[in-house]
This record gives sequence, C-alpha cells and structure tokens, in this order.
Amino acid sequence: MPSLSAWPSKSLSRLLVVLLAVLLAQSAGGPDALSAPPAQAASAAAATPDRPRYDVTLRGNADGSRWTGRQRVSFRNASDRPLREVYVRLWGNGADRCGAAGTPPPVKVSKVTGGTAGRLTVNCTALRITLPKPVARGERAAVAFDVSLTVPERNSRFGREGAFRFLGNALPVLAVHDAAGWHLDPYVPTGESFYALASDFRVALDHPAALEVPATGRTLTRPAGPGRSVTFSVAHRVRDFAWAAGPFRTATETTPGGVRVRSYWAPDTSAAGVRLTRQDGAAAVDRFGEEFGRYPYGEIDLVMTSGFGGGMEYPGLVLLGTTEEGSAVVHEVAHQWWYGIVGNDEYGAPWLDESFAQYANARFYGWDTRGCWSDVEWPSDRTTLTGSMAYWAAHPGEYHLIYTAGSCALADLERVLGADTMARLLKRYAEDHWYGVSTTAAFKQAAQSVTGEDLGPFWKRHRIR
Repeated sequence: MPSLSAWPSKSLSRLLVVLLAVLLAQSAGGPDALSAPPAQAASAAAATPDRPRYDVTLRGNADGSRWTGRQRVSFRNASDRPLREVYVRLWGNGADRCGAAGTPPPVKVSKVTGGTAGRLTVNCTALRITLPKPVARGERAAVAFDVSLTVPERNSRFGREGAFRFLGNALPVLAVHDAAGWHLDPYVPTGESFYALASDFRVALDHPAALEVPATGRTLTRPAGPGRSVTFSVAHRVRDFAWAAGPFRTATETTPGGVRVRSYWAPDTSAAGVRLTRQDGAAAVDRFGEEFGRYPYGEIDLVMTSGFGGGMEYPGLVLLGTTEEGSAVVHEVAHQWWYGIVGNDEYGAPWLDESFAQYANARFYGWDTRGCWSDVEWPSDRTTLTGSMAYWAAHPGEYHLIYTAGSCALADLERVLGADTMARLLKRYAEDHWYGVSTTAAFKQAAQSVTGEDLGPFWKRHRIR
C-alpha cells in the first residue's frame, strides 16, 4: 500500500492497516483459498511482467464522478530476456481517445516514479515507462504514479447513468509482453480489447458516505471522517479491478456453496427484474463452481440499473441492464471463469471467453441446442469463429456469431464427445489453465486428448482455426 501519510488522520491509517489485515486473512485459506493448480504455471510462462501487485488509494468527489490518488504496481520479469520497459494501458481513454480542445482524456497519469514516462500512444491508451535499469529474470521492480479519473458523460462500462457511476476499465493496468511481443492493441467499443495477467489488488476508495461503492474483491466499508467513508478491497489473482458508485439499494446473501452475493440496484430498476437477477446470479455462481471449479473469490457484486446496455463482466463484479424479465446475469457470471479465471487475449481470440460464457448460459437455462448449428450462416469465406477483434470491429454486423455460432459449436462438440466427456473436458481444461492464459490451440489439444476420433473435420466445419 502507498504511504499512509496521505490519509487524513493517524486513526484512519491504523484502521486501514487493520482492515486490510482482516481482508487478507479472509482470502488466505479455507474455502476461499486462492492457490492455483500446479499445471497453470506453464500456461503463462512466456507472459510478462507477471505476478503484478497493485496498491491504490483514491478519493472520490461528491457524486463519484471524479477520483484522484496514487497507484503503485510492482511486478516480476518472467521472461528470459531483461525487462527494460513496461507499458501501462489507460483503457478508460479508449472511447474519447486523446480528448478534444479544452476536454482532456478521462484518464490522466502524472508524477511517474520508478521509471521515465514517454508520450501517450495508441490513441492515448498506452504509456511506455522506461525502467532505470534492466530487470533480470525472476527479479521484481515497481513503478508508481498519480492517477486522475473523470467518469465520461455516457452510459457505458466507464460512464454514468443518472446518479450512478460505473468505473470499468478505468484503472490503469500493465500491458502484457509474450511471444508475440507487447500487446498494444487498439480499444474497440464493441467487444473487448483487454489482455491482462492474474494480479493482486489492494485498493482504498475514499468516498462520500451517502454513496454505495461495490467493487472487485473482498470489501469492507468504514467511516472516515465527517460525511466520508472508505471502502477497502483486497482481490487476489484477478485480471482487472472495477467499481461503481451511487445511491444504490442493497442486499446481501450467501449461496449454499458459500459465496457472498452482494446486490446493488438503482431505485427505478424493476423489482421483478432485481429478484430474478439475484436468484439466477446466486444459482449460477454455485452451478458453474460445480461444473468448472469452485469460485475462488468469495464474493461477487451484481450492479443493476434500468438503462445500462446489456451487461459487462469484471472479476467479482458485473454491470447489468435489468428489466422486469431479468438481465444477462448468468452469461456475465460465466465470464468469471471464461476470461476471469481461465484467461485469454480478448482482442486476439474473443471466442474463448464469449462463446464459452454463452455455452454455459445455454446449459444453465436448458436451451434446446439440437440442430442450432444448421441455422448458422457465414457471411463470407473469410469469416471464422476464431477471428480477432480486428475482424469483428471491421464487421460489427457479424459479431453476433461469437455468441450464436460459438455456443452452437460447443454444443455440437458436446454431442460428438458425449455430455459426460464434455463436462470432464471443461473442468480439466479450467484446472489446467486456472489463473493462466489459454489459446485456441490449447483448447483444441485438450478436446482431442479426450477422444479417439479425429476432430480435424469438426474444427474445419465449425471454422475453428
């Protein structure tokens, strides 16, 4: 955690230390132990900087639309080559790019220490920091900087709806370097560009006491002076950190599987939709825990408003547009495994999270997927299920195939392998890549390993390349 001298009083500093100790203890063992299976280490061995740890202190203004503070990130070099630089992704600038005259970009970084900052690139979403000396394999280093976040005037994952603020992909995170080099892909508004390694976060959010602040991780909120509270969060082995702020109504329950589900909703959200979302969300986190491996984070927050478009997943927190018919909560909860726990390059291979989450969604609701593949129409010979976001961003009208064709392909694979074999495949596949990073090739290899039938024709027929 950054220096506690920045906090307003010695008592608050002591409280911060005590509460972080409590949260760390809650996450350290027992049913919520976060140890990864041994096989996961190999899946991300080439990716660096790895084992990042983020220590963040931010203070929000009166309505949660602006947050300022300090962020420190330490990391290890996992590659054979010395690490001479790191890149920080400012994804919150994606939609606005570098801003306009008199309107700066929403995310600003300044006062960098631990390295020398370059100029913002990739439409102000990438900041290169040159390290003072090369970091050898296995060694750790750290950089720190002031950060300012201004929530944009739009209803989106980093945006606002009425009195409610959403801060998804707002906090700067490290870019990944692997065998393909630095991943500095552009931001895409449809779908995701994000690629991050499992990281640890310790975050303190100082905010008006009237605002509820759901956030990634195990959280505790305590008073912090007149009219103020601090929400403390500890999150282990997660790929991002998100939060929201606003005068939410709240409810908390614990599932039979031991997961704490915290629900937050705007007062104008349909009561029937809130009930259905809470019911399905709690059931989904337990069911997927049985099917893919126990949910490791202990807590998940469901954030519901009437006007948010669809849903958006973050580790331990999902944003949900909620009507009287409910929401996309089951699909978003499935993302806790498919992208969250079993990571992937969301820009390079979006089907590995979206298709898998939608397949899980279909299984949860018992949809009849027999023959659904026959309804799939490919727009051209160049269209493949495994295309990158570069293709889908250029052909947004085809992006639905990631959900429709992708889930149908996995349902077809289940029929080829048999339901029991498919279930064992997915659970073992998740175990082998737990907290790691998977690829299309790795999934194909895993599937082929459970059957004596040559799956080559299957992959070709379903355009999985």
